[in-house]
Order: sequence, then C-alpha cells, then structure tokens
Amino acid sequence: MIVEYIRYRVPAERGEEFEAAYARAAVPLARAPQCVEYELSRCVEDPEWYVLRIAWTSAQDHLAGFRGSENFRAFFAEIKPYVEQIEEMRHYERTAVAGLGGSVPTLFEWAGGAETFERLTEAFYRRVLEDDVVGPLFAGMDHDHPKYVAMWLGEVFGGPGRYTEQRGGYHHMLGQHLGKAISEPQRRRWMNLLLDAADETGLPDDPEFRAAFVGYIEWGTRLALANSQPDARPVQQAPVPRWGWGVAPPYVAGA
Repeated sequence: MIVEYIRYRVPAERGEEFEAAYARAAVPLARAPQCVEYELSRCVEDPEWYVLRIAWTSAQDHLAGFRGSENFRAFFAEIKPYVEQIEEMRHYERTAVAGLGGSVPTLFEWAGGAETFERLTEAFYRRVLEDDVVGPLFAGMDHDHPKYVAMWLGEVFGGPGRYTEQRGGYHHMLGQHLGKAISEPQRRRWMNLLLDAADETGLPDDPEFRAAFVGYIEWGTRLALANSQPDARPVQQAPVPRWGWGVAPPYVAGA
C-alpha cells in the first residue's frame, strides 16, 4: 500500500465550495478498486490549507489503473477547478514506526491486564478437560498450559510480549496445532467454552470489547483449524498478531 498526500491552499471564500466539490468527487473515488481509504483535512491554525490523504493499493495501481479509468474522469471533473491550488503532491511509503497513543486503551488494559486473562484460561481449561468433544485434543496437557495461553492472549490484545520472549512467539504456538487435525465441531466447541468462561470470570461484556474479542477468537480458531490439517503448509515464521478495537472503539459515557 502507498499513501498519497496532496496539499492545497484554497482562499477562504472558496473553502465551502472546495469541500463540496470533494464530497462529490469522493463518490467515484470510493468506487475505485485501487483506493483503500481517503480523508480530507483542513488546517486549524490556517484554514486556507487542506491536506488530502489517499491510500492506494500501489503507486502503479494509482497512476496506471485509477488514472486510466472512468472513476478518475468523474473524480477529476469535480476537482479540476482546484488543480492550481495544489502546493504539493507526493506518494509516501509507510515505515515500521507506527502505533496507538495513550488516549485509547489496549484491549489488554481494558480487560484488566494479565490477571484477568489468567483467570479466564484457568476457568476455560477446566471446562475443556471435562468436555467430550474438545477434551481429547488436550489429553496430557502441560499443567502450565493455561498460563501460557493467557500470555499469548495478553500479547495479542496489546499487553507485554511475554509469549514471544519466554515461549518462542508465533512459531511455537503454530507447533501446538500442527498435525492435530482439528475438526469444525471441535473448533466451535472451543470457542463456545471460551465464551462461557469469559462470562464466568467477568471479562468485560460491553459490545465493543466483546466484538473485538470474539473477532480474534473466530479468526484465530479458523487459522488453527486450517494449520492443523495433515496437508497444511502454514507460514512458519510470523510475528504474534496484535488485535485492536477495529471499527468500534471503547465506549466511554459522555465522551
């Protein structure tokens, strides 16, 4: 993905019509398969300055794909009167320097930290070992297995990287599933038991947290199922996934 920034200087008396033109131009832009997302921002200190940010699938897709399309022609027809107001237009590549600020808590923090996930996995694996469907997968389970899974979940949801540092990260977790031939009924039972344990141990039940939590569990269990099959050829090396709030940030009353 590539990010394009276009900086405009638009006289104050034309600002309203400029924004209206871009609102219309956004319709064909949003239809373009080469466009990932877009945003038009106005400067607070000097309202004559605007920055348009467009994320493209690639520079080539933008320059050869979008600009040769009917969507571009419709887009350009709306913004053509403002081309002379462009001060800068460049493509940028993202670097590894990125992250969230402290104004949004991680899912790990929102849940209550490491102790919360340890309570969750202890309650969960008690249920697992008593279950006829998924229990056989965990016959002979290491006594500390619930603690290790709590470390994994904590790291996934934004906590410290203890699983990577102490257990070997993604590659080690992958090894726990290889050759297990997990079935779909087992995957679903695993999920249901974990959600029952979440209720039992008081994991936050607000819609935003649970949507993110269930989203990861659904994704992770489907990946584990696929990687466990006899003919699977999974990626062997990858970072531990980091799961955030997605489309629904934490709800704070009055904010």
